Amino acid sequence: MYSSIFGGITTDTAAMVIPMDDHMVHRGHGVFDTSAIVDGHLYELDQHLDRILRSASMAKINIPFDRETVRRILIQTVSASKCKTGSLRYWLSAGPGDFQLSPSDCHQPALYAIVIQDQSPHDSRGIKVVTSSVPMKPPQFATMKSVNYLPNALSKMEAEENGAYASIWLDNDGFIAEGPSMNVAFVTKEKDLLMPAFDRILSGCTAKRVLTLAEGLVKQGKLHGIKIGDVTVEEGKKADEMMLIGSGVLVRPVVQWDNQVIGDGKEGPITLALLTLILEDMRSGPPAVRVPVP
Repeated sequence: MYSSIFGGITTDTAAMVIPMDDHMVHRGHGVFDTSAIVDGHLYELDQHLDRILRSASMAKINIPFDRETVRRILIQTVSASKCKTGSLRYWLSAGPGDFQLSPSDCHQPALYAIVIQDQSPHDSRGIKVVTSSVPMKPPQFATMKSVNYLPNALSKMEAEENGAYASIWLDNDGFIAEGPSMNVAFVTKEKDLLMPAFDRILSGCTAKRVLTLAEGLVKQGKLHGIKIGDVTVEEGKKADEMMLIGSGVLVRPVVQWDNQVIGDGKEGPITLALLTLILEDMRSGPPAVRVPVP
């Protein structure tokens, strides 16, 4: 773990702590992001780093270092952990100070990072989702990756209580938005890859990468095209394929939404092809998405 409060990296789990008076802890005034560690490389580190800096700006959090210093600290933290496969999660907060609502007495913003080892393989089995009854965040907060994940947690819990993997949020206009920690996409009967626009939801780094990799399937004739825009529930439930996309699930097939079976009720071929492409990209993609850890 790295902590700017203590000024360095520790491998002692007893020292991996965050001050209780940190504004992120008691007021939720913090932002975070995650980068996968694959075969000793950080996947899409720069893309995730750019996003956390955007989120910090939206949350009015100054960063304690310049971008390159933050980047170097994150790489060094993974290096110290000796973790080859897992994830790196990092936070920017208003910092410790007192227990007031305003961060005016938080004199120094904080950077924290922790390495999580994970050897479990990615699951490609089809899952069930339900429509969430938990209100989603308004766009100002939905487009910011803040630590305020109570709506997300309640939405996930609601899904599990109904025997599903995740819940799907609809926006105020009734269009499909996103899942609690992942984007959602569809393959239409016309073989178009269809995804909701990112203007009112979190801009998914993995989702954007999938859109780029999907261009190869268009060239091969497996997909007709790629479309970004408003998606109705009717369009989604009538699609040939449905998938969840995110750094945790990568590309996960959805075979049932509420009581509606998606397509033929089996994992879709385009979904599985996109999962294969993202896994290959994580292992052998270009330097733009794979940063070696010394």
